[in-house]
Amino acid sequence: MSVAEPRRIVLFRHAKADWPQVSDHERPLADRGRTDAAVAGRKLADTGIPVDLALCSTATRTRETWKLAVHELPHRPKTVYEERLYEASPGEIIAVLNEIPDDVQNVVLIGHNPGVQGLADILAGSAEGDTRTRMADRDFPTAAFAVLSFDGPWKSLEPAVATLLDYWAPTE
Repeated sequence: MSVAEPRRIVLFRHAKADWPQVSDHERPLADRGRTDAAVAGRKLADTGIPVDLALCSTATRTRETWKLAVHELPHRPKTVYEERLYEASPGEIIAVLNEIPDDVQNVVLIGHNPGVQGLADILAGSAEGDTRTRMADRDFPTAAFAVLSFDGPWKSLEPAVATLLDYWAPTE
């Protein structure tokens, strides 16, 4: 892969979680979350992005979201479960993304708010069409995802270097 080719990042918030008497890290998906995760997977497949790597928080709800979504993709990418993504700030997420090897072109990151939404806002120096307005109007509900593109190696990823290409939320 050439670093001259644009890289794409899909920032995917976990689907709707339930609130049983367990630790926050162990919260499972609610029924609606299971449905929305599969729909989000189909919408992600519709983007045509060939995902090379999935970085997923270790929380139960993110792992369940990804397990349901990935079945909708045409091929299953390598998945890394990353503890640092649980409750991560945008800066902490950028640090994880900066470590991705340059032979990886397209990444999906399954995480949590406010980090995922904050990162989409911070990275997007520009946006195509009405994507920024749609994302701002809808906020970043559960099972939503944003697609961003940037040029250069992963270690060069920093605020405002990306273009917001697409945004989808379950109520879109």
